[in-house]
Amino acid sequence: MNTAILLMAHGSRIPEANDAAREIAARVKKMTQFDIVEVSFREQHLPNIQQGVDSCVAQGAERILLVPYFLYMGAHVLEDLPEELEQARERHPGIEMVLGKHLGVHDKLVEIVVERIAQSLTEERWH
Repeated sequence: MNTAILLMAHGSRIPEANDAAREIAARVKKMTQFDIVEVSFREQHLPNIQQGVDSCVAQGAERILLVPYFLYMGAHVLEDLPEELEQARERHPGIEMVLGKHLGVHDKLVEIVVERIAQSLTEERWH
């Protein structure tokens, strides 16, 4: 089965923030075996989530893993994204779709925070 990954980010009025989500999606595609890796945005920027699903389907996806690119278990993760998933299922009943896990608390995120702290301390010469 042809599986697509749809990365769902919040979306921002600031273009660089949306570009970062696109870069993450591109790197996910490069690091994995998935031919279809798309990015979509919940708010303030296109493609929205339904357009992201449509893009995956248009590229031949038979199943789609919708991955929340969100740190915390907030209203978007608990309510909005499951609603988006249900809309997408209604629109594409022949496509299998599931909601993946949000980023949450993970040791790799802790490593990134520690790395950023070290970089900031070095830049400020606080060592």
